[in-house]
Amino acid sequence: MLAHRRPFAIVRLARGNRDVLPGVNSSMTRMSVAERIRLSALIGRRAFRGLLGALNSHPLMRWRYLATTTDRLVIAPQDLRTADATRAAEIYAGRFAFAGKVVICDRRSPFEMTPPSDEWAATLLGFGWLRHLRAADSAITRANARALIDEWITIQGRWHPIGWQPEILSRRIVCWLSQSPFILQDADARFYRRFIRSLSRQVRHLRRNLGECRDGMPRLQAVMALTYATLCLEGMSGQLRATTRRLNDELRRQILPDGGHISRNPGVLIELLIDLLPLRQLFSARNLQPPQPLNNAIDRMMPMLRFFRHPDGNFAQFNGMGPTPVDLLATVLAYDDARGTPVSNAPHSGYQRIDAGPTLLLMDTGHPPPVAVSQEAHAGCLSFEMSWKQHRVVVNCGLPAMNRENWRQVARATAAHSTVTFNDTSSCHFLESGAMRRLLSGTPIVSGPRQVKVVRDDDTESALLSASHDGYANDFGVVHRRTVRIGPDGGLIEGEDSFLPVGSNGFNPRRADEYAIRFHLHPSVKANRLTEGRGVILLLPDREVWTFTSQGEPVHVEESVYLAGSDGPRRAVQIVIYGHARKTATVRWTFRHTPPAVSQSRAEPADEPELPL
Repeated sequence: MLAHRRPFAIVRLARGNRDVLPGVNSSMTRMSVAERIRLSALIGRRAFRGLLGALNSHPLMRWRYLATTTDRLVIAPQDLRTADATRAAEIYAGRFAFAGKVVICDRRSPFEMTPPSDEWAATLLGFGWLRHLRAADSAITRANARALIDEWITIQGRWHPIGWQPEILSRRIVCWLSQSPFILQDADARFYRRFIRSLSRQVRHLRRNLGECRDGMPRLQAVMALTYATLCLEGMSGQLRATTRRLNDELRRQILPDGGHISRNPGVLIELLIDLLPLRQLFSARNLQPPQPLNNAIDRMMPMLRFFRHPDGNFAQFNGMGPTPVDLLATVLAYDDARGTPVSNAPHSGYQRIDAGPTLLLMDTGHPPPVAVSQEAHAGCLSFEMSWKQHRVVVNCGLPAMNRENWRQVARATAAHSTVTFNDTSSCHFLESGAMRRLLSGTPIVSGPRQVKVVRDDDTESALLSASHDGYANDFGVVHRRTVRIGPDGGLIEGEDSFLPVGSNGFNPRRADEYAIRFHLHPSVKANRLTEGRGVILLLPDREVWTFTSQGEPVHVEESVYLAGSDGPRRAVQIVIYGHARKTATVRWTFRHTPPAVSQSRAEPADEPELPL
């Protein structure tokens, strides 16, 4: 009996994550020279940009943002995000419910209240809630919107440590521009001038501090916000060429040739497209030809939305993806004219897709993203998700919609994915230092798999996918290889996990060689362990039955958690196979669809997990 064979609980996952991430020194010792150089360069750039940002935000420097030649709006962009008119009454009553927290202002301004969480503050100061007031569209809601904006200008319009961060600032600029027809209707001349003056000051500040913005989606969103403002505000046309050039450069760099994002987070595609589509319309409305890189990026990203989509409409849980915003996804897909079959191979993004009858399998076969954009990337190489018809069966844990920071490092660990964990550690190493995390605005991956080899063969009889990664090669001298074969009807999935020693001398006897092969199940799937301990019967919500079997070590059913539920974290179970690489270097397993009439008499129910959620 292995010493670590015990129920998989959230507390254990969190404890294991801390063991893997003891601090900067241990992470640095596992890094190659090239990785240390890249990390040092990133830290130096961030420190320099932070210094410039501090200088630009000094009170003596703020005079530069007072003057403006803009005196009116010439056009307003469309807002594609859905709105709920019923929330307008709550806001009017001073009840601000954001990010799972509720603040009742009791006749005070919400901008004077102490934020209950950073997420709540970011939502309030981003002003995305203006669309709910616009949905109600009455004289009262317009007056309420103007009053709240006027309060913000008075209280925080000069400076605020949270509200003037580039990520929040860029979102607020887009929201003010999008909702300006609603805000300015029936407004007096004083408010109009005050609104335009504040908006211009924010745009000028964002342009001045663009380099301080975190790389990846935040920087691209900031450039998009500047492009919105340049097209919408009179007097900024002189900035159009430079701003458009910056937008084109970021799109070419961040949107990969297959349509994925450089961060490898599927959810980023939805967030970007919901702003890129109105931006393209805005160019046309100003009688300007949309930049070709903008058109190319949208055309490449659209098919990837269908690539990551399960039959039930939800995205696969890879690299920071949380609950799927189904309303935004449906809105974006309405602009997809092609509506074609999803591609099966996304080599630049590092993902593979196999469609076989009613069965869908999505696998992560990519390297960790660059350090600068890896703050949300996961150590889930060779993990996969599987669906049958409209039901997800095998999943990754994902991330919740709220309180993400409390779960982020737990969800990023390899143990939170349907793949192999070797020696109870993650296949990637994370930088865990309070000072460095604040400087880099997160916890990047500092090292991980360098070589990920993928071989795929789609013939008429079956689809074969074989991939390997060396994420455990430096620490334990082993390469993990996973092979999956799916029949044409999708009713049989044959898998094999192999552990290949690095070099010709075999496994090092002085190194631990314990592995755990995990298959996290969706909360809607009920699992019953077979009495002989070599398999598990899976019952789907539509009473369809699948059977998981192993040809090697015994199979265990343990507790797990599904974090990406639309209603928050949910209890779930996982199938786990434990073993020693020196004893059993290859483990074969199968998922087989069986008729619902198969007898359940040989199955013993798995204990209902009790998780401290």
